[in-house]
Parts: sequence; C-alpha cells; structure tokens
Amino acid sequence: MPGRAGSGYASEFDEVLTQAARSTGAHIGAIYLLADEGHLLLMDTEIGLPAQIVKPWTRVRVNAGVPVAAAVRQRRLIWVQSHQEMAGRFPGTALALPYPFAAAAAPLQTGSRVWGSWVLLWPASHPYELAPHELVAISLACHKLSALLQQAADSGQPLRAAGEPRVLTLAQTQVPDPQHAFAASGYLNRLREGCVALDLEGLITFVSVTAADLLGANVADLQGKPLWEAAAWLRDPVFEDRCRAAVVGQQITSCRARHPDGRVLQFQLYPDPSGISLRITPVVMDQPTQQHTHESASGFGGLPRADAFYNFLHMAAALTRAVNVREVVDLAADHVMPVFKARAMAILGVEGGRMRIIGSHGYDPEVLAPFDGLPLTSPTPAEHVLRTGEPAFFANWSELHQMYPAAVHYDQMAAWAFLPLKVSDDIVGTCVLAFDQPHPFTAQERATLTTLAGLLAQALDRARLYDTKERLAHSLQTTLLPHRLPEIPGLEVVARYMPATRGVGIGGDFYDLIRLNATSAAAVIGDVQGHNMTAAALMGQVRTAIHAHAVAGASPGDVLKHTNRLLIDLDTDLFTSCLLIHLDLQLRTLCAANAGHPPPLLRPPNMPAEIIEVPAGLLLGIDPDAQYPTLQAPFPPGAVLALYTDGLVETPGTDLDHAIANLAGHLTHASYEHLQQLSRTLLDHAPHTSQRADDIALLLLQHRANPG
Repeated sequence: MPGRAGSGYASEFDEVLTQAARSTGAHIGAIYLLADEGHLLLMDTEIGLPAQIVKPWTRVRVNAGVPVAAAVRQRRLIWVQSHQEMAGRFPGTALALPYPFAAAAAPLQTGSRVWGSWVLLWPASHPYELAPHELVAISLACHKLSALLQQAADSGQPLRAAGEPRVLTLAQTQVPDPQHAFAASGYLNRLREGCVALDLEGLITFVSVTAADLLGANVADLQGKPLWEAAAWLRDPVFEDRCRAAVVGQQITSCRARHPDGRVLQFQLYPDPSGISLRITPVVMDQPTQQHTHESASGFGGLPRADAFYNFLHMAAALTRAVNVREVVDLAADHVMPVFKARAMAILGVEGGRMRIIGSHGYDPEVLAPFDGLPLTSPTPAEHVLRTGEPAFFANWSELHQMYPAAVHYDQMAAWAFLPLKVSDDIVGTCVLAFDQPHPFTAQERATLTTLAGLLAQALDRARLYDTKERLAHSLQTTLLPHRLPEIPGLEVVARYMPATRGVGIGGDFYDLIRLNATSAAAVIGDVQGHNMTAAALMGQVRTAIHAHAVAGASPGDVLKHTNRLLIDLDTDLFTSCLLIHLDLQLRTLCAANAGHPPPLLRPPNMPAEIIEVPAGLLLGIDPDAQYPTLQAPFPPGAVLALYTDGLVETPGTDLDHAIANLAGHLTHASYEHLQQLSRTLLDHAPHTSQRADDIALLLLQHRANPG
C-alpha cells in the first residue's frame, strides 16, 4: 500500500490476519488502528468484504455502538453469537448489517497501551460459543499483532492506517487443472439454467451461454465486467440486499428481478469467501410460485425487506427529534405498534430496586398499576428481562403461564414480547408489546424487534437525561428567583416567569422587588444573555449586586453603574440587560434607569397605556465607564406599571417597536382586570406561546393608595 507507515511490517501484519481467518473458519476479518488521539478507529486491513460494504465501516468512533469500538473501550474480547444478540447489544450495527452472522472483536494492546482492535465474522451456523481452538487462535493473533505494532513504533516506523484499507484475499487451496476447468465450463453451458460466477467486488469471472442469453447479452460482453455495469437493471435494492446478505451471512439466498423486456428471472445466490455463484432461471408466471428453501427476502412480520428497512429508518429518524420521555414513548407507539399490529405497549424502568411504569399506550392504568413499584425480586417476565438483558417472547398465554405459573392474566392479551432496553451493557428498561391474538414470533421478527428496542433504548436514555436536566434547571431557576416578594403597603405586585419550551429549561431572565423603606421600593427586571447554567449563575450574582447597592441608597443610575463594573471585573463573556425603577409611593413618582432593556409600560388611571422612554444605556458588562441616566415620571394611585423581558414581545421577522406598541394596547384594553388576570392576558398574547424560543419574565405593579 503506497504511503503506508510502517510498511516494513505490513506483510507480517497481513499474514497474521489471513492465518487467523483461515484457522478459525472466519470468512470476514478486519484490523482497526487508533487515530485522532485515540478517539477514532481507522480500518487498516480487511479480508472478505467488497468495497461497497466496507466503505461505511472504514471510520469508527471509539464511543460508537460497534463491537470493535466496544473492544477498545472495555479492553476485552467481545463475542456476539447471533443477529438477535447484535440487535440487543449493538442496535446500530444490527440495523446497518441486518444479516445473520456471528462476530468476535478483540483489543490490540501491549501493557496499558491500546493500539486498536480487530474483528472476525462467521456464518450464523457457527456454534453458540467460540471453540477452544478458536479462542487460542484469536489470543495468539492478538499477541502477534500487538507485538508487531509495538516493534514498528519502537523502530520509528509506526503502523498507521493510510485512509483506504488494505484488501487481502484468502489464497486458493487448490489450483484447478486446465482440462478440468474446460470440462466444467462445458458442463455448465449445457444446463438449461444460467450460471454466473462473481468475485467479491461483483466482477463476472465466468458466465455460461444460457446465463448470457437470459441477461440479454453475449458472453464476451459480460466476461470480466462488473455485473451492475453489464446488467444495469440488476442495480435494484432487493437484489443488492440479497448480494450483501450472501456475502456477510454466507447463506444461500434468492430473489426475483424483472428484465427490461418484461421477463421475470429467479436468482439463487450461493456464496463462499471468494465470491458468489448465481443460478438464473426464468419464472413462468402462470405456474404456482415455488419458493427456494433458503428464501429470506422478507423483513419482519411478513413485510418485504424494503418495507422493513423503511420502518427502521423512519423510526430512527423520528426518535432523533424526541426530546423528553413522553415524546419517545409516543413515537415508539406510533412506529412500532401499527407495523407489528400490537394492541398495547408499556415501557418499564428501574428505580430504587423497583419497576416503574415510564409510559404506555393501549393499556388501562388499572392493568399496569400492580406492576408499578413491584420489587425486582418478583418473578415476572419483565423482571427477568431487566435482570438478564435477554428478550422473552410468548406466542400465547399457555407459554407464558408454563414459564411463570404464578402469573396473573391481567391484560387479557394473547401474546407478548418483552424486549430489553440496553445502552451499551446497561439495561435501562423493558419494552412490552402485547397482541390480542396468538402471535408466533419468527427468528427474523425477534431479531428485528430486539433491534428496534435498542434504538428505543438509546433515545429513552437521552430523553431521561434531558428530563433530569429539566428538573434540575427548574429547581435552580426557582432557587435563584425570589421565593416571595415583599409586601409593601399601597403597592400590589404580581410576578410571572415562563421558561423557554425547549432547551435546558433555564435562562438568565430575572425580576425582583426590593423594599427600601415604608413608602418606597425598587422594581428590577433583567435578562442575562444565554440559556444555560452559566447565564443562570451570573443572573444570581447580578440580582445580589443590584439588591445590595439599592438597599445602600444608591440612585437607579448608580446601581446600574456599580453592577456594570462588577460584571467587567468578573470577566464574563455574557452581557446583561436591566431595567431598575425606584417607586416613591408617598411622592407618587418613579425614577428609572435602563441598561439596554425593553422600555416599561405605564397605564395611568382611566388612560391608555404609554411607553416610558427611559434613556437606554449600554448593556451591563461592555464598557467599564458606561453611564446610565435616569428619568422621572408620575406614578399616581391606580396606575399600573409593566416590566417585561424581550421573550414577551420579540419574535423573528417582527418589528420590536410595533410589538411593544401592541403590548401597550393589550394593557390598555384590559384596564378592568385585576393584576393576576392581567398577567395571564399579557402572557396569552406572547409570540409562540406553545413553543417559546425564549424565557419570559413579567412584573406588574399597581399603586393602590397613597400611604402618606
């Protein structure tokens, strides 16, 4: 391989992989080397895989749900016996390679140094466990490969993947005699069925005369060409899927394809590690269809494989949009229950050693109530799945009752699938699908359901993390905002806070009311840039600073000036808008200072609401020498003052001045509403009320009487 680092060791490296595959009977093998400071695995060498299958697997992130990555993370041999087990442990891999095979992946390491990993694949007929001689061969290969990597590094010629994997072939164990080959060719040409031999890359290495006629070409035009080029009409998803299934699973498969002239041809695919033999026969459409015993062109539940893939991808795409647990449960119900014709679904998790119902569809709450809070020591199918991570399928009530004699038939269903929700090696829950008719689960259907459960588990794990962050965010927000505003004679106050609909649910919007003396107070509202924990923490510091300076007797302009210098000293990258108003109920006046915040609204008694144009200084945290001029205005008894953050008025594509004027109009029209109702009215007119992109803080103050 040109440019391959450590090329002096390449031949020994490749010989180890070839010998390991030959001695264990594996038909596919690949070696990965760590790159990108240990975050990425690059395929260095492979054997037995065509380029079209290899390409998506040449780069694997170490944190990916793939056996070779898990071997590096866990630093141990990863053995996956079946496609169903692959679906449960590595659902992404099972989805991308939905074919039956067994796999073993092992790390390459010397001492504490991990160099990469390698993998071998066998047909699904491989025994359930690795044989002793296979374990010895794998261990020996690990030792040899790791030693070669160490030697290459010590010699200053470290082996590194060159970007394109080195492609090896298993050497032919027998060279055919030319006379024998000629006789074999004659034999095949005399058959009434077509015969085509392909190598792993799809090149035609032999084609019989009958096959050439069926494909609509002559032998000379087909020999040595890629099948997809010689017969472009075979570039069909079903036929390509059958070819991949034959190569990866090493199982005889079959399918039908329609020739451009209208003829329907039956293809039977016979694979071995060197390629595929095609047997082509015409289909007589008026005769009963005879399916090959190895036919496996269906996906799950009798669906064509193309439909199965569509449902896989549709669900996977939908789950990426799910944010919280409720959305995950709903999407799972929408995409799984109709496809499998399940009547009900329940998702159970574990909390404090007990089962908890996370969500359900199709079940009455009374049916699930006995299981919510049930100890994990209780012998039930759900408990077994949560404890072992193994799926359980019951085609009818008799099967379930035979295994669990103490079980009670609560739900009146007729068949059940209990699926483990696993993320890596952690079991995060169980998905129960229930059917109202007996339902014998095929092997393909079991594997497919387990794969879907794996996708569901990953989405559920993300959603539960999101919900935890949401609870933490709301708790922190509640802590940082005032628990209760002070009572000041002659002043009625209502405060409302609404977090953004999406995000971590916490932002920098804040409000406060500070008692200055018996007849005066300071009203504050502000917005720290950002929607994260940093913004919330800074908001707490700003509130504290404003409170301290206001109580000390500083004017609104000086309070903002001192707070601005604090933010400059904190050297934060976040800026803060703030509006501070001193209310003197005895003098019936207000004095306001503004640091880049939306202006307050004042509705005098029996008059329209108006915008108080307080001179706007710079946002806090920009200029240490910024000044904040003040404005005085009347605040008579009966007047209502509205302070708000931009989430109440701002929306993309809308003029902000126009939006503030509209808010003033709503304030005017609600002149007879008490403050609680008024706050609801103003919030109801906020843009995107159902899907808020920004937090909203609202502080309403009404001068009720002159305490003097």
